Amino acid sequence: MNEIISLKQKRHQKELKYEKRMLRELSLAEIKTEIDTCFGGFSNIVKKPVIEDGCVDFAIESFLLGAKYSKFGYLGESMNQVNKRCQIEERQIIDEMFDYFLNFGKMNDQNISFDEIYIACEFYVHNWWKQGYLKGEKRYKLRLH
Repeated sequence: MNEIISLKQKRHQKELKYEKRMLRELSLAEIKTEIDTCFGGFSNIVKKPVIEDGCVDFAIESFLLGAKYSKFGYLGESMNQVNKRCQIEERQIIDEMFDYFLNFGKMNDQNISFDEIYIACEFYVHNWWKQGYLKGEKRYKLRLH
């Protein structure tokens, strides 16, 4: 006999399958390079080995968010319109990353500019969102979703 599963479970399984496929497009070396690019200027303020794991997590989360919303771009919306759709989720990731920096960054108290750190977090998250969006849209165009 076949097992009966709910529509909610089926959607969740499909979403997980899509995320696994999208994560194949992502490389850890690429993420670490981006960490150096975005947060290299804060090396005297923030300890890199401490924040690196969190930055990888936030990059993956942002990438998957962009990939998830890429179907709207495939359906004809511009990237800016699609980004407005997920503004709340993206802002939440940015705020969580900034809080992570404040709590686990082991910052020295001299010359800390919280605004610069927040802007760097914003840039980092949006950049990974954009990469996920572009790769997801490409997969939709190639009908690999």
